Amino acid sequence: MRIVLGSGSRYRAALLHRIMTDFEVDSPNIDETALTNEDPTTLAIRLATEKAHKIAPQWDNALIIGSDQVALLQHKDNALVEILGKPGDFETAQQQLRKCSGQSIIYRTACCLLNTATQQQQTFHDDYILHFKTLNNAQISDYLNKEQPFDCAGAIKSEGLGVTLIDRYEGNDPSTLIGLPLIKLIDALGKEGYFVIKNQ
Repeated sequence: MRIVLGSGSRYRAALLHRIMTDFEVDSPNIDETALTNEDPTTLAIRLATEKAHKIAPQWDNALIIGSDQVALLQHKDNALVEILGKPGDFETAQQQLRKCSGQSIIYRTACCLLNTATQQQQTFHDDYILHFKTLNNAQISDYLNKEQPFDCAGAIKSEGLGVTLIDRYEGNDPSTLIGLPLIKLIDALGKEGYFVIKNQ
């Protein structure tokens, strides 16, 4: 079966390329606005599922991977205060990192693996947490000028220079942080008979 990544993210494509080289990319165009009172987990799973189903009619006999991520700013008292989007510009990124100083971001990444031949689907999600150092304005500005992570939720590329802002990483799968939980995805692919590494 063909593998199709339902995402326009170059970061997700690079992650999937770590475990396979033969896959297609098809970027779905969907409305990613949260529904009224929709919790972050439900939002991420719904959007991942919508992405997979949006492109499904164009792909027969394929395994489609839809994925979505929400970044949740968490205070030390464990209160979730807001969802952080992609900043898009320097000023918004600066505001986000000021909020993140001394706090934590939970990156919750959801996936939908849709088999277009059988219409069977699997949905799952995984969390990865960044605990930030206490940051001053000079550190934030210097980092943003050097890395310009304006297309990253939370205004940080932790796999790059962003590591200088991090006090501690927490989670089982670092790929979850970047946008595609490979460990759980590999298991899901195996349930559909697609094995990245043959086991017999």
